[in-house]
Amino acid sequence: MSEKITSLRMEHITKRFPGVLAGDDISLEVGEGEILALVGENGAGKTTLMNILMGIYQPDEGRIFINGNEVRFRGPEDAFKVGLGMVHQQYMLVGDMTVTENVALGYKQAWKPMKLDLDEVRRRVVEVSDRHGLAVNPDAYIWQLSVGEQQRVELVKTLCLGARFLILDEPTSALTPQETEELVDLLKKMKEELSIIFISHKLNEVKAVSDKIAILRHGRIVFTGDTADHSSSSIAALMTGHEIELPENKEADMHGGLALSIKDLCVRSDRGNLALDHFSLDIREGEVVGLAGVSGNGQRELAEAVNGLRAVESGSISFFGEECAGRGAHQMIEAGMGYIPEERNIEGIVPAFSIKENLILKDSENPRFSKHHLMKRKAVMENAERLRKDFDIRCPGVDTAAGSLSGGNIQKVILARELTRSPRFLVAVYPTRGLDMGAVESIHKELLAKRKEGIGILLISEELDEIMNLSDRIAVIYKGRVQCVMKHGEADKRRLGIHMAGLEEGSDE
Repeated sequence: MSEKITSLRMEHITKRFPGVLAGDDISLEVGEGEILALVGENGAGKTTLMNILMGIYQPDEGRIFINGNEVRFRGPEDAFKVGLGMVHQQYMLVGDMTVTENVALGYKQAWKPMKLDLDEVRRRVVEVSDRHGLAVNPDAYIWQLSVGEQQRVELVKTLCLGARFLILDEPTSALTPQETEELVDLLKKMKEELSIIFISHKLNEVKAVSDKIAILRHGRIVFTGDTADHSSSSIAALMTGHEIELPENKEADMHGGLALSIKDLCVRSDRGNLALDHFSLDIREGEVVGLAGVSGNGQRELAEAVNGLRAVESGSISFFGEECAGRGAHQMIEAGMGYIPEERNIEGIVPAFSIKENLILKDSENPRFSKHHLMKRKAVMENAERLRKDFDIRCPGVDTAAGSLSGGNIQKVILARELTRSPRFLVAVYPTRGLDMGAVESIHKELLAKRKEGIGILLISEELDEIMNLSDRIAVIYKGRVQCVMKHGEADKRRLGIHMAGLEEGSDE
């Protein structure tokens, strides 16, 4: 076990990549039992800075001190040895292995000559999970777990490997509101034993969990101070350099024609259970319908069925009067369906393709971008440069592999592609997940602009403020069925929360 880390200091850290100054003379310090929130816009350099701290990248300039002693990490293993542990935004877990087996991959104490002592690893998993209140089943396979459960596994794994200082990169980006509250409470307890750097765009969580805050903008620290001394709005202004004002849907109803009509839809999940159970919902042109619900109640299956990515067991999906249940994804794209998927790295982009290629994934055969099956390189490049500027995609260049971008910038690539290809309808699943407040403001304006153009939008989100601000009507999904539908202005968080839990208003449960 490494000694307790009572102080960590980074001094004058500078890191350059081709065409990008990712870290510009950065200094910060974290004391014993402190939670430091590191915030900034997408591409500000937060993850790069933490990768330097973990030995994944080497700084071009600057020094790192732990407990007053200078350290140099040749790789992550050196950082682990002194007690640093990082939970990355994209979980580092093997889906076909159990929780215990995933921990065993890095738990060297269990590797005996010619044998792996899984019983010892299992005991360690149970010990750590009990000590910190991290409920995990050591025998469960990763693929069986929800995103929130996988988050807990990552924390258990990091603590099992001896972490005395935690770095959490966007730990709540894929969690439900309930799971987020649990994590915030957990971190407050954990700081009694270790220090934490908490990277997040969600300023209400930053306010709730952190003692101090450091704000990065374009690779430089522009502010450090006590979190309690600053409001969420002032932090957002420091991050972006301007006041943030999220738009609201205050326009009159468009009363357009019926765009998407779903009747008695039944769809099964990957595990074979009925994820959608006679689900019905209508959405008109020029209408935003928000779908609120706790993750895992059929939202993913609904989005995939509507976009031709999942088989329909029974029921009807009518798209502008044409039955499309059972159609494939290509047919739905051709019909004018736009889709911002939940799994941006798996469904939203081809990671190995360049940014410019990902921006035309659905239009590669369009005469605007190709002729006789050959790409028009100039047109593809001009399109990419325009969208890079319009959507503020932070990257060295549009030839960069999309998979190398930060999560927020990958989301901007997807949004740029889907919003600018003139869809007739848009299914937006967690469209602002992982985006900074400035980007959220911009995307909300884009969605409302699409509404004004007469485009119908199905907005699936767990951010209740987002749903209430943007929606004309709000439907609540519970166990694959619509619990209720409310008009804009009728809904509040209390009412939505009651229906999201499957209860009736006025229930004493």
